[in-house]
Amino acid sequence: MGAGARRRLCRLCRLWLRLSLRARLMIIGVAGLCAGLAVGGLVLLGALGYALQRTVDTEALKTAEAVARLAGENALPDPLPVAGNQVRVQVVDAQGRIRAASIDADRLVPMLPPDQLRRFHAGEQDRFYLPGRRLGWDGPIRVVAVPAGPADDPQTVLVAKSTADVRNSVAVVRTILLVGFPLLLVLLAGVAWRVIGATLRPVEALRAGAEEITGGARPGRLPVPASRDEIHRLAVTLNGMLSRLESARNRQRAFVADAAHELRSPLANMRTQLEVAQRLGAATDWPGVADDLLADIQRLSRLVDDLLLLARFDEAGGAPPAAGVPIELGELLAGVAERYPAPPVQVRPPRFPLWTVGEPDALTRILANLLDNAVRHTTSKVVLEAVPGGRDGPTYHLVTVTDDGPGIPPADRERVFDRFTRLDDARARDAGGAGLGLAIVRELVRRQGGTVTLADAEPGLRVEVRLPAAPRPPDDGPTPPGGAEPAPDPDTPAEA
Repeated sequence: MGAGARRRLCRLCRLWLRLSLRARLMIIGVAGLCAGLAVGGLVLLGALGYALQRTVDTEALKTAEAVARLAGENALPDPLPVAGNQVRVQVVDAQGRIRAASIDADRLVPMLPPDQLRRFHAGEQDRFYLPGRRLGWDGPIRVVAVPAGPADDPQTVLVAKSTADVRNSVAVVRTILLVGFPLLLVLLAGVAWRVIGATLRPVEALRAGAEEITGGARPGRLPVPASRDEIHRLAVTLNGMLSRLESARNRQRAFVADAAHELRSPLANMRTQLEVAQRLGAATDWPGVADDLLADIQRLSRLVDDLLLLARFDEAGGAPPAAGVPIELGELLAGVAERYPAPPVQVRPPRFPLWTVGEPDALTRILANLLDNAVRHTTSKVVLEAVPGGRDGPTYHLVTVTDDGPGIPPADRERVFDRFTRLDDARARDAGGAGLGLAIVRELVRRQGGTVTLADAEPGLRVEVRLPAAPRPPDDGPTPPGGAEPAPDPDTPAEA
């Protein structure tokens, strides 16, 4: 393809893309309809011509066979009887002489030239087309040849029939198609234009509705058509997407507002302490001020770390976590509990090793957050325990953190997993956290393939974490008889 042809093709493509969807659909539809009508018209004309020609051949063949029977019985009348004025019959002998003919047929010259008669006698062809002027007719003539007569006197029956009626019929149908098809095409194009417009009207309504939606406080909704078709499903899906975006925006606003509030509190406290220390001058207890500032900085650092962790969770979305490693829950519980004083934290080790697959840092963070909350609210003790199966069957292991504190009302047990959610007794700046601990726990547990729920401990609260069970690693040593390894009595708590 030359450069000029490529430029013309590019111009046509740009022109095509500038057209509206309605116009492009119309052009494609009309072009397809035009091609279909043209092919259909050609097939119709071909089929009609073939059927009419078969009729002509059949009638001529019947006449020829009737005359052949008369010739075989040596009972040829003179002239030969024929039906209609568009048929001529001749009976020709082997020497080319005409033995009998119809009333208007030539009695001296056979209808077929000698070469065509020889082809018939040779068995090559028995049907021929002749020009009409040979018999004084308009248009081509169909001639059918049939053998006749006894063996010692072979003869040939020639029946000529005009095909003018066939030609006229095909011409009439062609004229009707040439006139009717354009009119039909225009009519169907008009109907298609209206139908396409009506079909795309809901799309235009969706576009106009989307253009009216702004970033204001009030959420917008796209109009939903009454029809239960693809446009209806698209509108419902887009409205669902807008609802999710609105919910995400509200959560983001709430998150930013809560984060700003939590960050402002330690900053305001630090600023107040520094301003007071500056006014007191030499009388300032700088070591005490440093201790207070260090406590606020540590709280600020923990809050920033939690916010960054939650931000990474949001960025990862539903992405699977990194590949985990086998972890023995008894060792994990004992290792985490060592960070806390023996009273009130107590560990009840499992009767035999319980294995799961996960991220060690994530599981350690889960238990640490749960123990922080339990120690903060307990009255006397916190019990950390792992048991096989639990209520979910052998595919899960159940890790529980139980305290005997005031507990959480059932109506608030789902809400406490939201970010920056703190109940009234946890709102003290020093004793209470930022309300991110349980939110982080739920995200980490979900990434480990488990679940976390809250239940009554009577008194207190029990946090139940279900983690996927894993088979014993091959290098963990021999399995004790019965598949269990003896351990201390679970009723006797082991102090951390």
